[in-house]
Amino acid sequence: MASAADFEDMLQPRPDMSPTMESELKAVVQYLAENRWPFRMHATYNETISRALDVYEAVNREIPFEGLHWFFDHCETITDRNLERVKAMGGGIAVQNRMAFQGEYFVERYGAQQARRTPPIRRMIEMGIPVGAGTDATRVSSYNPFLSLYWLITGKTVGGLNLYTEENQFDRGEALKLYTVGSSWFSTEDGKKGAVALGQLADLAVLSADYFSISEEEIKQLESVLTMVGGKIVYATEEFSSLAPPALPVSPDWSPVKGYGGYAKGSKQSLGASHSAACSHAAGETQGEKSWHVPVLGEFGLWELGCDCFAF
Repeated sequence: MASAADFEDMLQPRPDMSPTMESELKAVVQYLAENRWPFRMHATYNETISRALDVYEAVNREIPFEGLHWFFDHCETITDRNLERVKAMGGGIAVQNRMAFQGEYFVERYGAQQARRTPPIRRMIEMGIPVGAGTDATRVSSYNPFLSLYWLITGKTVGGLNLYTEENQFDRGEALKLYTVGSSWFSTEDGKKGAVALGQLADLAVLSADYFSISEEEIKQLESVLTMVGGKIVYATEEFSSLAPPALPVSPDWSPVKGYGGYAKGSKQSLGASHSAACSHAAGETQGEKSWHVPVLGEFGLWELGCDCFAF
């Protein structure tokens, strides 16, 4: 998970592209276009996107991008004008739930009004630009798709801040489509995967609860209990445990995942240390001092040592 300092860096527009950088970017894009290799560029700010599009348009005039599945990632502050430029060259935009984590920082710096279009997903779809949803794992978020779906549906940060109006929120079907059918375009597999349909790849997941009927808050706790890729079961748990393939070896073998049970599995029992009334650090914490907490994986679960005096 990225730190506050990482988010602070993301919130800084990048300086102008130097002539050398522009020349180098053009050479790279020309090479990719000549070989018909799809390419992508990570860009948060409209300023960065504008400079990249200047280069792309110059290359496109010499080597048309038509049919080349190129795209930008992120695009939190892209303008309608630059969306038109992306559309004109047949590009797509991959969006991630980074604002679910940095929304408060963004609002503090730029205001709630500006945050309502971060990114303007509804406008992208209306313009017919290919859009796929993801998480930016493991740079900002984890690979957990359900946190991203929650953000798309509710328009909220993980801290509960309402970022978007209904105009930039999505119903559950729309959000799921961005994650499945929408994302297949980016791997040039549109029409081959992303839908449960005859002739498409048998990639599917059976979830721990009904995505369409549970509460919005419960979406964040969803897990797959059966996962199939290409018609082959690659993961199974709970009532499907008997179908599970042999577990993959954990590397490194000292990783907490080996004993903790994998992603997002809460401990069955709560063990740990809390501040006692006699602990001087507990009093200090209320005066602005920060005590620290150390998670320790033990034989019976995950412990958390509440402070450095180890007062249980």
